[in-house]
Amino acid sequence: MNIISWNGTEPENPLVPGDATERDSVKIVNALFTGLVEYHPDTAEPRTAVARSIESSDSRVYRITLNPGWTFHDGTPVTAASFVDAWNYTAYGPNRLQGADYLSHIQGYEATQSGSTDELSGLKVVDDSTFEVTLSAPFSAFVTRLGYAAFFPLPRAFFADRKAFEAHPIGNGPFGFASHTPGENIVLTRYDAYAGARKPRVDGVEFRFYRMLEDAYADVVANKLDYLDFVPADALDGGRYKRELAGRCVSKPYMGVQSISFPLYDPRFRDPRLRQAISMAIDRQFVIDKAFDGDKMLPDGFVPPIVPGYAADPGADLCTYQPEKAKALFDASGFQGPIELTSNDDSANEVWIDAACTTITAALGVEARYLPVPTFGEFRKLINEQKVSAPFRSGWVADYPSIENFLNPIFRTDAAVNGSGYSNPEVDTLLAEADAAPTEQEGWALYRQAQSLILQDMPAIPLWYQKVESGWSTRTRNVSVTPLLQLDLFDVTLEG
Repeated sequence: MNIISWNGTEPENPLVPGDATERDSVKIVNALFTGLVEYHPDTAEPRTAVARSIESSDSRVYRITLNPGWTFHDGTPVTAASFVDAWNYTAYGPNRLQGADYLSHIQGYEATQSGSTDELSGLKVVDDSTFEVTLSAPFSAFVTRLGYAAFFPLPRAFFADRKAFEAHPIGNGPFGFASHTPGENIVLTRYDAYAGARKPRVDGVEFRFYRMLEDAYADVVANKLDYLDFVPADALDGGRYKRELAGRCVSKPYMGVQSISFPLYDPRFRDPRLRQAISMAIDRQFVIDKAFDGDKMLPDGFVPPIVPGYAADPGADLCTYQPEKAKALFDASGFQGPIELTSNDDSANEVWIDAACTTITAALGVEARYLPVPTFGEFRKLINEQKVSAPFRSGWVADYPSIENFLNPIFRTDAAVNGSGYSNPEVDTLLAEADAAPTEQEGWALYRQAQSLILQDMPAIPLWYQKVESGWSTRTRNVSVTPLLQLDLFDVTLEG
């Protein structure tokens, strides 16, 4: 069988779409499921998939009609209830699914979160192929959001036995679950009854888990791994990967930003002058040159230029290297060193963090050093439980193509992935006003205003806008990396 191998890490949670919020889980869930909407592989523009039509006259009440012929991998039909039941389950607070917040715009969300009801009042099944969604307020980016994992459908088998589903997930996507060897891999095989317009050309995909990114890189160089998401920092040095993977690598921008977030629940980091000082003490170009062979883009905020709604932020000077100003702010904050930056140690972050620490130490006159956490799972657990003791690597890859996605899920009070504990009522108000704009385009200016306030508060430090440096084996053909950092599993082929 032509099964393509793709590097990854053990998912943080079982593969329930509403609980998949970290990148390596999302890419597996995206292969197992298809939503109402999918994103164009070249532009990330949303287009209907399971949905035949999504209609609204006011951006508040949506009538969704499904295409016929869609089935889950167990042969059962995908119906309106498949979506409504899945969304209700995700939104129900006692279920504690990490993607619940993505459903927060639907009417009745607060009641489901509190556990007083297990059904969103804004969802109504009309018939097997039609349902209506009523939002608590107009949200112009709602249709764009519908291609994200939290909105995927679930089969009846999930509700009958969740544990059995977790052991053997059943989706409606192009690939079905075959096996899971914990710590080693997850294997999916092509679902030949897939109803989507595009069909995979490979027989399956193996998501292979690596302890160290360098090991995955060595395997792709040796043709033991078919596709590598990211080239590690040591292979970027001097462009080594371009020689070792000549003719089988790519470097291109994607909708992602790398950042360092502060644990604002720790009183030591509550002074914004300290956070601004550390930002301006980082010589980003030095770090990019040393760790990434210059192959990243300097930031001017939290939203990359290729994201719809982007505009340069007037407060972008806080993202520039200003050692004297940084030292003055740092001294005024009264922070007592050392400064530690922490990250998981299984994704090749040490090189760039060490480089950042070098510039921080030089600018501020206190020791800055790397504090590693062995695995991504342990790292995420510390963040989720608010037990991180130092500024931590964060970053964001778009769930869907919108400026809104770079702000609401991360910086709104109590948002889904607001790992820093950041809260600013003025920011919350601006984000809510932007959400309720008549069209996505009309909301952009308000989102930009919110970003400006966030940048001044500096709960997270933008480091650089991302470019993907990916590599593949000599047998891998037709490689296309989407703006959402996904390998296009429909186009890719294998030879030999």
